[in-house]
Amino acid sequence: MPELPEVYTTVKGLQENILGLKITDIWSGVFSDHKLFRNTIKNKKYFVSFKKNVIGAKVISVRQVSKNILINLNNDFTIVIHMKMTGHLLYGSWIKDEGLWKPKDKKSLLNDPYNRHIRAMFSFSNNKQLAFCDSRKFGTIEIFETKEIENDFKGIAPSPLDLPTQAGKKFSEREVKEKLLKSSRDIKTLLMDQKIIGGIGNIYSDEMLFKSHILPTRKSKSLNDSEWKLLFKSMKEVLKRGIKFGGDSMSDYRNIFGEKGNYQNAHLVYGRVGQKCLTKNCSGIIKKKKIGGRSASYCDVCQK
Repeated sequence: MPELPEVYTTVKGLQENILGLKITDIWSGVFSDHKLFRNTIKNKKYFVSFKKNVIGAKVISVRQVSKNILINLNNDFTIVIHMKMTGHLLYGSWIKDEGLWKPKDKKSLLNDPYNRHIRAMFSFSNNKQLAFCDSRKFGTIEIFETKEIENDFKGIAPSPLDLPTQAGKKFSEREVKEKLLKSSRDIKTLLMDQKIIGGIGNIYSDEMLFKSHILPTRKSKSLNDSEWKLLFKSMKEVLKRGIKFGGDSMSDYRNIFGEKGNYQNAHLVYGRVGQKCLTKNCSGIIKKKKIGGRSASYCDVCQK
């Protein structure tokens, strides 16, 4: 699932390529009347009104709130995209061939098999397009009046990094710590709670707990002051490292040009089950277990 580094990488790419462009058309090939999709373009009725509000409008800014991508238009509407588990946005040129979208350049990275599951396509005034690719169809695209955004997203917590792409309130270690201490859940699950901390998922939570030498099964109330200090430090270091490597493409994620990120090649613990722990002088072997319905990778020797 795209986490903060992947969303940041996507938003940065959009900021550099679609600002000032007019949306001339939008296509969607995924429709559903399921109640969960009543306010997304997966619903045909919603899609009709969505088109009316976006076609002819110009993109004036692109921001992010946690894992949400906000594309602000000059008509006081904002497109909100959540990539969910397997979604990513792609920028380039496609043609429709026998009902399928195919990149004009056959040698382009857009031809990567992971980039072929196109569910929506925005066309721009520069004859380029923005495709929403999502193999598992969990991603969502919605539209809101821009003035409503603050209220609609006030339940989403701020992200640990102060990024130029970030909208919303600032991250406060003191406030986050207070919220974490009120819960009796394990620290792994709490780090991924988007109402407490924005933008952290399975991969980066494992990595930051490993760097902090904290077992993912620990209860938040059991952490001492030095562990809290190290956790917040590791939190920022791991996310910055993820951004530096262009995100994690262990699964579907690609940047807007169809390129893979490289963080999957720099994992310290995630995806390394059965391998030797990378902590200096540690004899541990990386293990994996289910915690709160999600998998956690860890070393039970150097993580306490």
